[in-house]
Amino acid sequence: MAYENFIPSVWSEAINRGLERACVFLQDCNRQYEGDVSEMGDSVHILGVGKPSIKTLNRENASGEIDAAEEVADSSVILNVNQIRYFNYKVGDIDKAQAVGGLMDALSEETAEGIASAMDKFVADLAKEATPLYDTAMTVTKDNVLDIIDDAIERLQEQDVNISNGVSITISPKFYKLFKKAYISADTDNSEFMKNGMVTRYGSVLIRMSNNVAKESDGSESIMIRTKRAIAFVNPLTHTEAYRPENSFADAVKGFVLFDGKIVRPEEIIKINVKYA
Repeated sequence: MAYENFIPSVWSEAINRGLERACVFLQDCNRQYEGDVSEMGDSVHILGVGKPSIKTLNRENASGEIDAAEEVADSSVILNVNQIRYFNYKVGDIDKAQAVGGLMDALSEETAEGIASAMDKFVADLAKEATPLYDTAMTVTKDNVLDIIDDAIERLQEQDVNISNGVSITISPKFYKLFKKAYISADTDNSEFMKNGMVTRYGSVLIRMSNNVAKESDGSESIMIRTKRAIAFVNPLTHTEAYRPENSFADAVKGFVLFDGKIVRPEEIIKINVKYA
């Protein structure tokens, strides 16, 4: 059968490369636990530690006794890996499809983009679980957009987040349009970094743009600002295979990705609910 000439490993690798290019929200996740999971239902226990108390010892009693050793509080978060997204479609005769230059690559790219968008939306929706910056959705304009970002940065700093270690904010095209106008107006030095519309910086904060920004039930957007440690994400498996459907004379390709993610450092992520006039 024609599908016996199909090489699944080549297709899977192409999909993985496409996923890395297409994902935006995933770029700022902690993925160090990816090697710890391999199949549906696996879980990762992520251990968190508290901060030891720093105490003062005066010089006059420096030779005296110190307090007994304290027990530093810790925490444990379980990341269960249960999310699956799959595809299953006919491609006609695979031998013929491979003979048409670029067709299989195009199908692989379309598949990769669809899966990447699904995973990216999953991470974007985690913003709904984060602590809101404001009690109600803020109407964002060119005049207040920079103040809104500054408020979020200030809140993170108040929560002892070190901004210089890397913080990102992922915004929608609407938000970016207002941000760009406000920045250009304020940037009297006409700096160069606004020329790339997909990624730029505002102070020490990395700005990314995505169409997958989460939306609340009231229609407002949940803009996510976070460190790379705030969300843990794992994508341990991508599987693809060709087969011959019994009720068809065509060949087909099916596959799936296994993944999951969770907020593991809630103090290092804030959502900014915004709406537009």
